[in-house]
Amino acid sequence: MKFWDASAIVPLCITQPLTKVVHGIAREDNSIVVWWGSVIECHSAFARLWRDGFLSSEEEEDVRATLSLLSSAWVEMKPCEEIREITGRLLLNHPLRAADSLQLAAAITWTDKKPNGHSFVCLDLKLGEAARKEGFTILPTQFQANKKNGRKRQQIK
Repeated sequence: MKFWDASAIVPLCITQPLTKVVHGIAREDNSIVVWWGSVIECHSAFARLWRDGFLSSEEEEDVRATLSLLSSAWVEMKPCEEIREITGRLLLNHPLRAADSLQLAAAITWTDKKPNGHSFVCLDLKLGEAARKEGFTILPTQFQANKKNGRKRQQIK
């Protein structure tokens, strides 16, 4: 079971440069854990792609349907006081936006505050780095290797 950030869920729904990579990760272990707000973040990404002309109305509806199918099978971490408390600490220790810190706090809560040995699937550079510093193994590993080599990937979030 792996924790998935919204940045890695989007390419499960729509073809992007790292779609094959994230599909491979999902096939290895189809048990996905996400933050409660991930669906909202994905809807935001899809709407932005539609508004910017990268998706037609029909394509945007299709990716929402794909997301709905995915979400019917994953485990969702719901908001709670523990996640809120961890989020406050993460915002002090890492350069994260509120939504990203909530996702990372949900992942930490999912691991019972012991992220070592757990995987965090993420295509967002800042969030991935914060998750790594918190003790997670970041997937995809080649994405992190490209980041370390100074190459940047386009992120949709």
